[in-house]
Amino acid sequence: MRVIDSDGTQLGILPTSEAQRISQEKNLDLVKIAPQATPPVCRIMDYGKYRFEQAKREKEAKKNQKVIEIKEVRLSLNIDTNDLNTKIGHAIRFLKDGDKVKVSIRFRGREMAHSQLGIGVMERFAQAIAEYGVVEKPPKLEGRNMLMFIAAKPAK
Repeated sequence: MRVIDSDGTQLGILPTSEAQRISQEKNLDLVKIAPQATPPVCRIMDYGKYRFEQAKREKEAKKNQKVIEIKEVRLSLNIDTNDLNTKIGHAIRFLKDGDKVKVSIRFRGREMAHSQLGIGVMERFAQAIAEYGVVEKPPKLEGRNMLMFIAAKPAK
């Protein structure tokens, strides 16, 4: 197997027993880095320290991630102008935070016969928040609900 020393220098191709002896003399571990290579590549290192630093890097990367949530705004078929403006304000706030917005209208009773009115309400909503978000999925009727998804516009 090809052996790399703890300081990064190559020791060359050695038998397994020789590589283990060298690592034990240095009180370090012999770790296979590339077992699929021919010959397999091993490195002499402190495996516990390596695992600790790897976990530390993963934790740091996780800290810098932004989790995108889906916030829901519910509208009704016969929503009034001021109520719609309030819901628009909420959706804009969610989009500014970087979240996605799920806009839904629930049709009750005879409202199912007027699903085209729901599309009109959804389009008015989409036009009102056009400068903050883009429609990811256009309005679609699923059972008694009409759903539309809006994603925040990427920051420039």
